[in-house]
Amino acid sequence: MFGGLAFMVRGNLCVAASHTGGLLARVDPGDTDAYLAAPHVSLMEMRGRPMHGWLMIAPEALKTKPQLAAWVKRSVAFVKTLPPK
Repeated sequence: MFGGLAFMVRGNLCVAASHTGGLLARVDPGDTDAYLAAPHVSLMEMRGRPMHGWLMIAPEALKTKPQLAAWVKRSVAFVKTLPPK
């Protein structure tokens, strides 16, 4: 779908490596605005449409293993609430 390395949880896309060196992270759409307050986090857009619940995390926010792990944990926690596909 995104043409890159992606990780699924129970058949749902969870996180994906971005060609820019960042991370595409799936989060609870209700939490999107709160996460957007963090530096280097932006809303994913597809064909000009904002995709609430999908965030682009810039490489600057992923310089350490704990920073990356925090985003992966958030995404896994949300995706586990979704029905399996």
